[in-house]
Amino acid sequence: MLGERGLGDNRPRRDVEIFSFQLPIRWLAVKTVVLGPRPSELHALIERRQRLGIDLYDEVWEGSYHVAPAAHPSHGYVDKQLAVLLAPYAAAAALIGTGPFNLGRPDDYRVPDAGYHRSLPNAVWVPTAAVVVEVVSPDDETYEKFGFYADHGVDELIVADPAARTVRCWRRGTSGYAEVPGSELLTVSADTLTRLVAWP
Repeated sequence: MLGERGLGDNRPRRDVEIFSFQLPIRWLAVKTVVLGPRPSELHALIERRQRLGIDLYDEVWEGSYHVAPAAHPSHGYVDKQLAVLLAPYAAAAALIGTGPFNLGRPDDYRVPDAGYHRSLPNAVWVPTAAVVVEVVSPDDETYEKFGFYADHGVDELIVADPAARTVRCWRRGTSGYAEVPGSELLTVSADTLTRLVAWP
């Protein structure tokens, strides 16, 4: 049994399993895919990550386990600044802010950097959020998550990109997300957030 991350023996079995992770090798990210049953070495790696508590940002995408290493400290620096900047807007909108959380279900979930909710989530697997915040890291999968977030009813996305020194906002419509000048729910513009973040 691999703990509460949705990989225990009770999950559906597949003939072909894809295991994907990225290795920080200078500027190069390597994606590894293992076809067929998961080798015992991969089970051991996942169990070790869970035991050490370094699996916080690991995700399961439709049954495929994505190993996501902890981000660079500048990522956390921007994330914390956004939390402080957004706190008064969230309070005024009666939204509750959280840090990273499991959005989805045990066999298919993503872990955004932060979320704003209409009520405090009280479960490990949170079905949706009003607003999701992502801070971009080199070679991460932030933009590939948009479809998943739309399918799970997330109203707005706020994406901070430390490399570009920008904050951008998207609002969900009938055909996915469209970029907008700011968060309607939090009543703050992307330009304001971009200006207020002390970029590393």
